[in-house]
Amino acid sequence: MNDRIDSGLASGFTLLAPGASTTAQQTDVLFAAMLVLCSVMALLIAGTIVAFGIRYRHGARVDRSHAPSRAVALELTWTLTPLVIFIGIFAWSTVDYVRLVRTPPQALPVYVVAKQWMWKLQHRNGRREINELHVPLGEPVRLVMTSQDVIHSFYIPAFRVKQDVVPGRYTTLAFTASRLGAFHLFCSEYCGSEHSVMIGRVVVMPPADYARWLAEGPAEPGLVQRGFALYRTLGCSGCHAAGSTVHAPPLEGLVGRTVHLQDGRTLVADEAYVRDSILLPRRDVVAGYEPVMPSYAGQVDDDAIAALIAWMREPPPAAEVHR
Repeated sequence: MNDRIDSGLASGFTLLAPGASTTAQQTDVLFAAMLVLCSVMALLIAGTIVAFGIRYRHGARVDRSHAPSRAVALELTWTLTPLVIFIGIFAWSTVDYVRLVRTPPQALPVYVVAKQWMWKLQHRNGRREINELHVPLGEPVRLVMTSQDVIHSFYIPAFRVKQDVVPGRYTTLAFTASRLGAFHLFCSEYCGSEHSVMIGRVVVMPPADYARWLAEGPAEPGLVQRGFALYRTLGCSGCHAAGSTVHAPPLEGLVGRTVHLQDGRTLVADEAYVRDSILLPRRDVVAGYEPVMPSYAGQVDDDAIAALIAWMREPPPAAEVHR
């Protein structure tokens, strides 16, 4: 396959590079509608100013007597018409935004760690990449991202998607590629002196080629296997495993599960909750359990937390579900 960067400029100037994801088309339509609306309004207002300037210029022979002091119909028109248009645009953009952030449950997870000045990416089977992301055509992908230092921003112009990557928390970004090829990947948040070199590419491959590429990576444990190994070596199983002497909640299948907290709140466990529970265990204590877990801050890095999250995303064994 041709791995050249598809910038959308090969055939001359274009207002927007050709879209390469399912998000791109709806984003481009909304952008075009906003551009047309703003252009029409700018021309209408400018034309009115010019016409009135000519019609009522100094010295022009026009009747300036009996100027109206009120024009209720005109005032209602220029107030309500923009209001209706803006509400319509808000509803339109809200629908597009909900489609963007609503991730299909079968989306392929990829864990991303940003640092000055590179992107480190890891696939579910453990294969790693730096400044490059391989994804299959037509299949949803979900990026789980964090930063080791400062704020970065993961930006793929051809996909029309961008998401800030923030230290100390997880952000997510989902997309489905709709064109084969290689596309620019940028950091769009100024992150230091080498910000301009924090670039890469996203390579979209046919699903069969992607599966072969994924399997041809270096032989190493997948994220789930590595997460389970960390669960044992870090001593988590001493408290959270079935039959342990310390009373602690089970971790198998935690991600996506509803959790009831001591303060009465209820939340759905996601990546951020797992990370906080590891590094700040007293922040959200599960109802019915004592806040005795120590913090692992400084003992585990973001790669290790990503592996633990991948393992906790796996459904628990049937025996664990019914025990």
